[in-house]
Amino acid sequence: MKRDKFIIIDGNSLANRAFYAIPLLSNSKGIITNAVYGFNNMLIRIIENEKPSFLAVAFDKSRKVFRNDLYEDYKANRKAMPTELRSQMDLIKELLKAFNITYYEKEGFEADDLIGTIIKYGENQNWENLILTGDRDALQLVSDQTKVLLTKKGITNLEIYDVDAIKEKYNLKPAQIIDLKGLMGDTSDNIPGVPGVGEKTALKLLHEYESVENLYNSLGEITAKKLGEKLTENKEMAFISKELATINCEVEMDIKVEDLALKEYNPEALLDLYRELEFQNHYRNISTEQDPQTSLPEIGESISNSNILEEILQLNTEKKLIFMLTFDPKDVKGLHPKGMGLLINEKAYFIRFENDFSRYAEVLKPYLENNEITKVTHDVKKAKVCFMKENIHIEGLEWDILIGAYLLDPTQNDLSIEGLISKYLNNQVEKTGNEIFMLMHGLKDLSTLIINALEEDLLMRLYLDIELPLVQVLAKMEMQGVKLDRIQLEEMGKDLSERIEVLTSTIYRWTNEEFNINSPKQLGVVLFEKLGLPIIKKTKTGYSTDAEVLEELAREYQIVNDIIHYRQLVKLKSTYVDGMLNIIDPRTEKVHTSFNQTVTATGRLSSTEPNLQNIPIRLDEGRKIRKAFIPSEEGYILLAADYSQIELRILAHISEDQVLIEAFKQGQDIHRRTASEVFGVPIEEVTTEQRRHAKAINFGIIYGLSDFGLAKDLGITRLEAKNYIDNYFSRYYGVKTWIDSIIEKAREQGYVTTLLERRRYLKDILSKNNNLRKFAERTAMNTPIQGSAADIIKLAMIRIDEKLEQNGFKAKMLVQVHDELVFEIPPNESSRVITIIKESMEEAYPLEVPLTIDMQVGFNWYEMESI
Repeated sequence: MKRDKFIIIDGNSLANRAFYAIPLLSNSKGIITNAVYGFNNMLIRIIENEKPSFLAVAFDKSRKVFRNDLYEDYKANRKAMPTELRSQMDLIKELLKAFNITYYEKEGFEADDLIGTIIKYGENQNWENLILTGDRDALQLVSDQTKVLLTKKGITNLEIYDVDAIKEKYNLKPAQIIDLKGLMGDTSDNIPGVPGVGEKTALKLLHEYESVENLYNSLGEITAKKLGEKLTENKEMAFISKELATINCEVEMDIKVEDLALKEYNPEALLDLYRELEFQNHYRNISTEQDPQTSLPEIGESISNSNILEEILQLNTEKKLIFMLTFDPKDVKGLHPKGMGLLINEKAYFIRFENDFSRYAEVLKPYLENNEITKVTHDVKKAKVCFMKENIHIEGLEWDILIGAYLLDPTQNDLSIEGLISKYLNNQVEKTGNEIFMLMHGLKDLSTLIINALEEDLLMRLYLDIELPLVQVLAKMEMQGVKLDRIQLEEMGKDLSERIEVLTSTIYRWTNEEFNINSPKQLGVVLFEKLGLPIIKKTKTGYSTDAEVLEELAREYQIVNDIIHYRQLVKLKSTYVDGMLNIIDPRTEKVHTSFNQTVTATGRLSSTEPNLQNIPIRLDEGRKIRKAFIPSEEGYILLAADYSQIELRILAHISEDQVLIEAFKQGQDIHRRTASEVFGVPIEEVTTEQRRHAKAINFGIIYGLSDFGLAKDLGITRLEAKNYIDNYFSRYYGVKTWIDSIIEKAREQGYVTTLLERRRYLKDILSKNNNLRKFAERTAMNTPIQGSAADIIKLAMIRIDEKLEQNGFKAKMLVQVHDELVFEIPPNESSRVITIIKESMEEAYPLEVPLTIDMQVGFNWYEMESI
């Protein structure tokens, strides 16, 4: 009768083999996956090839085992498991759980001991037993019922050992393997054996005497004098070594047949894990097995009649509206929707607006504004703005898949609905003309999946309390827009043109020839060939003239300063003066920037058309651009409210550094205080230069600035910069402790979080490439600070908007730039609105140190006075 087959896998051995056999792989979140991938492949292969009835896996539990009590230096030479592998062991165990495969581990014992004990159980069951391992120690367990599958190279090349194979290779019985180790030792496990006795000598002795015991009972027969002396002197070590090599087959374990039985895998758990690890082929295979019809339906109904739309909406029995506006690819800002996808009662529709959006919007209005009908969409802000133009306010919004997916991984590149369907549902949406129907079904499936993922990753609070309410605030700001003084901008443009002409003439005088200053190639030839300036670096096409190169040369060459200034003025004129003049709405004289909620990795907002965040305010000409930003109503004022040093205050809070906390609580000038600490002078004696250096240190620390970077910024030596940083950390040791801990935490979990649990994944935190790893470490330091600042100002924006709305104020929030908010306020509301703004911003989130606000008012965004 054919016996049942049982396979026991040495989990640590196989994981180790997979880790070194496969190059480092990681998913888009930076989670290292190569060992899991290899382990998974080997597991599937062994099940398919051997078709076992029973299967289990054994793992080491800890480095210290009972053998260390016998010989303290047992395995002392073993390096610690690499962090990149250690981080995958729990994932491998998750994989086994998804496969419904039992694994064993026990404190004080090695996987070998558990394997030996379980194999003994298998032999008692009269099973055919296979041990899959890369460890030759397991050869001692070979018997008529048990074979060893030994991994030779990588994880695919296996060598099978039965009793005959061991006899052929060593001319020994399996039980003699421990005698062999007792005599020759094992350097990999730091088993000493008898010094000077190698494999050849040990085998010769065992062929004659069979065991260590028999050998020592017959020691007088050894004729080789030196060998006899070695054996005599190291008798105790020979017996200890044999004991160290002996697998304990009597470990107390709870072994049950039903636990060892190979069961069906858990498809849901396995799909979730494959999706998380981004094992696309395996995911596809399992998906196909579970549901051969995995492709999304392409069938639906196209409608271009508002009356039919009304009938369809009335059929909705689910109290849920899954919808998505569609736009012409050229309509980047999404101002003119051309249609709408709908999913109602599991049927997909496409509504063609036929250039009459208003007519269809009127039909949709009662459904969109019904708070009892929950809404699911992708990019709700764009939809809100479009419908607000029709005086329709979307209520009952439940899920914006764009925001949800962004929160799950803010570093992912493709957040389009097609990209998300491909990533999370493993379906490719082809351009067939009917893809909108697939997208609507995909939108529904995505909503379920992303909701679960947000809850799993503890991101639901961030979604519900910050990002979703913020959508309404941003939509209102985009609708409101900010008024520009066209005449002021045109005058700036003329002034900049004149100054650019003057600079152009100056540069030509330096070079004694005219050339295209905007051409990097021509500029490189002039600077480095004609003028003979030192070459800093080259590109594939010639000389580099990037900003970094020019800044280095500018220290010694005035022409380079002029070129830098020329570039700055050209950029200002083209991007901000001409650029904004081109996008002013002729009806309102306003620009309506688009605030991007799902772009930055830190959670900060960005903006486009115009990009308000990048107006170069460090340049005087750049700051003057703000002069064109004015209130939309006569007599109104602009108010700018800016968090004071919010990132340093967050650093004080999360690092719990008592010196920083004390300084902020006492309202001290933090840069003077740092100068006092670093340079060892009383705070009242700090010089302007020392304060400038301290400011660079304070903000540099947040961004992981090195001594090289600080030296470059301050124009000092690296040694001086290193001393500054060392002095800083010796005084602010709480900051140093936090930096070390956050980097270690990032290594362990692959991501860092803000105060409100926003995540940022760091795929290179364990990279062997030093530059990539160092950048990831700097990101790990900065993200909790910068991301928390972003979360706090978002909370403040939501609170301010609510209070302005509740009180019926006409004051409007116009702009958000970094840590600053800009409002327009009618004169009769100013005192009350200023109080609301100040309180809302300062009380947005409780920190160990006070949040303080700098406020200014004026009739434009440039000429403002502090209040």
